[in-house]
Amino acid sequence: MTTPHISAEPGQIAPLVLMPGDPKRAARIAEQHLDGAELVSDVRGIGCWTGTYRGTPMSVMASGMGIPSISIYATELFRFYDVRRIVRVGTCGGMADAVAVGDTIVATAAHTNASLSTLLVPGVSLSWAASYPLLRGAMDAAAARGTGGVHAGPVYCSDHFYLARPDLTQGLVKLGTLGVEMESAGLYACAAAEGGEALTVLTVSDHLFDASRDMSAAERETLFATSVEIAAAALLA
Repeated sequence: MTTPHISAEPGQIAPLVLMPGDPKRAARIAEQHLDGAELVSDVRGIGCWTGTYRGTPMSVMASGMGIPSISIYATELFRFYDVRRIVRVGTCGGMADAVAVGDTIVATAAHTNASLSTLLVPGVSLSWAASYPLLRGAMDAAAARGTGGVHAGPVYCSDHFYLARPDLTQGLVKLGTLGVEMESAGLYACAAAEGGEALTVLTVSDHLFDASRDMSAAERETLFATSVEIAAAALLA
């Protein structure tokens, strides 16, 4: 069956999925990292390609921006297409002093100000955690690269891109939060609800406390090779 948001037929999407937010980035990942990639869905311009990575079937599908968007695609992939593992490969703003633009963050957990913090379990404010097998696979892959610039720790998943809250940011940094983005909590929550596995691997594209180091829009689309390789290795672990 197809879904309202995915037109692929059963079996056309692999159990292992790389998920960037940007459709253009998804197309580039499929072209550069998958062998024999074929477009299997393109509803609303959200492409999904399936090919192989080191001989293993793997798909790449965009998620769009924000928790609501990624929650739709992740839920449909887990529930209707027998996807087992999704690794988000995206960009984020650095928050910690130790994190530099161009570094990679492996998100062990996702704090959020979104309603899903209390929606699924009323009265409990949840932080959402990555799946350990994927996390272990990512960190093993990072260690094998031996190039440095890879950080593991929590990120903050904001529901408001332009929310100016210095007090909130400083509090999160003091508690070890490495970066800020908009999708990981939704992905981790969907994986928990649907019995799947999820992880986020992020390229730091800008820094909240040093705008002079920010990447350009073109760099955001192209400078993600390290994150993709670590994410793909995690899917295979």
